[in-house]
Amino acid sequence: MADFTVVVADPEEGAAHQRAVEGQDANRFIGRSIGEEVDGSAVGLDGYTVEITGGSDTAGRPMREDVAGSALTSILVDGGTGYKPTREGERKRVTVRGREVGEETRQINASIADRGDQSVAELLDDADADDADDDE
Repeated sequence: MADFTVVVADPEEGAAHQRAVEGQDANRFIGRSIGEEVDGSAVGLDGYTVEITGGSDTAGRPMREDVAGSALTSILVDGGTGYKPTREGERKRVTVRGREVGEETRQINASIADRGDQSVAELLDDADADDADDDE
């Protein structure tokens, strides 16, 4: 059974909330791909819907939307997720995970797609918010 850390971005508030997800809630993410929507109750946001925007595996390798499945793949890239070229025309072979959430996934990045009745701060106790305005 997989355990994940789900980082939920709140675009309206400019904050990110981090939640540990395990058990049945973690199973809601298995087999889902980047761009798919999941019921927010899996991360404590009852009445909300979150969209998977990315993630990484146990070694920190990123998930790429243009790679099918959940297995490791070595691809030649000229930019995008997993590589930022330093000069024009530069390419590099990088190892990435596919777009599907699998057993090796440890962090899932998500964004709020549909809002519920209660505020995010009320549902998540606002203790772990990572606000963009903090200068700490």
